[in-house]
Amino acid sequence: MNAIELKGLTKRFGNFTAVDTLSFNVKAGTIFGFLGPNGSGKSTCIRMLCGLLEPTSGTASVVGLDVVKEAEQVKRSIGYMNQAFSLYRDLSVSENLDFFGGIYGLKGERLRRRKSEVIDLVGIAPYVDRQSGQLSGGWKQRLALAAALIHEPELIFLDEPTAGIDPVARRDLWDLLFELASAGKTLFVTTHYMDEAERCNEIAYIYLSKLMVHGTPDELKRMEEVSPQGTRRIAISAQNPPVALSILKKEAFALDATLVEAEIHLLLPTDTSDTEVQRVLAAQGVTETKTRPIDPSLEDVFVTLTRRLAKA
Repeated sequence: MNAIELKGLTKRFGNFTAVDTLSFNVKAGTIFGFLGPNGSGKSTCIRMLCGLLEPTSGTASVVGLDVVKEAEQVKRSIGYMNQAFSLYRDLSVSENLDFFGGIYGLKGERLRRRKSEVIDLVGIAPYVDRQSGQLSGGWKQRLALAAALIHEPELIFLDEPTAGIDPVARRDLWDLLFELASAGKTLFVTTHYMDEAERCNEIAYIYLSKLMVHGTPDELKRMEEVSPQGTRRIAISAQNPPVALSILKKEAFALDATLVEAEIHLLLPTDTSDTEVQRVLAAQGVTETKTRPIDPSLEDVFVTLTRRLAKA
């Protein structure tokens, strides 16, 4: 069963095409990553899927509802949480949840029950009487998630939900998302963090309004564009990684080289040995190097695709 279905979805503003014939499905009960550079059309696509913006052409359904013909039902059937804290800062946590519950038609015992449930789910009980504007970034995002869930939607859109919050809060928020997914919720997530993309069941990557690839993280890493035949990837540790990187970038065998934490990740021909790489570095005074084979990361996937498309 699909929670979202797109077929040829397109949005034009005058002569500008913001979303160009997108077609893909999102399975119910999965975490779906929607990735692409800024300005690629992600937010426009989400606005159409939420029933906020009418497509120029193509079709889309969300939880079985047509986003054009049944736009109002779509809005009531989904949850939405964006990167910017959008709740009322001068209202308390409790008052915000009362307000948003009321927007979705919750009242009386049902509102009290759902309010209690989402407060427990996101762990914000110690702050229910605090003005939301006085919360830290991580707690604001928890409150925003609680508000998005209060009407019990089966599908939640999360537009860069962890942007601007600290690593601990980011990990905690993802733990909550995994809990929701395990309960059968469908999560449609945009993010620029590659470690978050790795956590998604499937990923769609768009560039300049078009869908470039769609698949599981493992499927995308196995693409020939990312790891062409006759190449391999290695990680190199060295005493001075930035110096070693500058040396390797000048070599013909360095098909791609970048610094990841304290290691150099290098794409090179299979017939170029680790010993040859170490010899080149040693000749420039970089000794005591170690190498190990590695698989491509999702960052490698998106950097490779973006560079290739930018040159096209």
